[in-house]
Amino acid sequence: MTGERREFVDEDLSGARVVRSVLAGVVMRGVYVAGMDLDTPDLADGPLFVNGIDVAPYVEGELAKRFPGRELKVATDPEGLREAWSAVEAAWADALVTARGREDVSVDGEWTFAQTLRHLVLATDVWLKGAIFGEQQPYHPIGQPFTEFADTGGDLTIFREPTSYDEVLAVRGEHQALVRESLDHVTPEILAEPRTDPWRPQASVSVLQCLHVVLNEEWEHLRFALRDLETDERRRS
Repeated sequence: MTGERREFVDEDLSGARVVRSVLAGVVMRGVYVAGMDLDTPDLADGPLFVNGIDVAPYVEGELAKRFPGRELKVATDPEGLREAWSAVEAAWADALVTARGREDVSVDGEWTFAQTLRHLVLATDVWLKGAIFGEQQPYHPIGQPFTEFADTGGDLTIFREPTSYDEVLAVRGEHQALVRESLDHVTPEILAEPRTDPWRPQASVSVLQCLHVVLNEEWEHLRFALRDLETDERRRS
């Protein structure tokens, strides 16, 4: 049962794969973790203790080294946000080159590179066109919805498969330009304006918070995509 306290004692969980599960507050003692792979986009939200040491700040620092400009995703002023978007656009431009010829490769059931780009189209639609601009139907038909999209009341029938990877690149480019142009005209006053949270209509978020979601989506999915490309390359060699 979800939320029920469970204990695993003297269990062999070697090779287990845990996906889209809540592990907040999990306590592990005397566990053998050689080769354990933990990947979470929410690491910065709270502490992660390893042998009594909160390793979250260290990991965030290392990610900032690996992805120059990633630390700018929490910028709070117009100029900082414009710089943040330029950095993530440049990083994605490099990733497009890295992924060339492997855009349809899926690793361990994760999204392909092309599907990741399509999901970022959806993220821009939700948080920029929908939340900030207030469009009633902001979704481009080739957007890639996440697993729980229908559970939030989303209509899956509006989506279709793209005709080609070129279409994906074209739509993605248009969406990147839309964010860029919006940031060119944003002001501190606009950043402070309230908007309706697209997933929680009873809640209010600021324009700045919406833009932070867009930036976080960009950086985290870039990390996921490059992680999977690296895994694929290792397995091929």
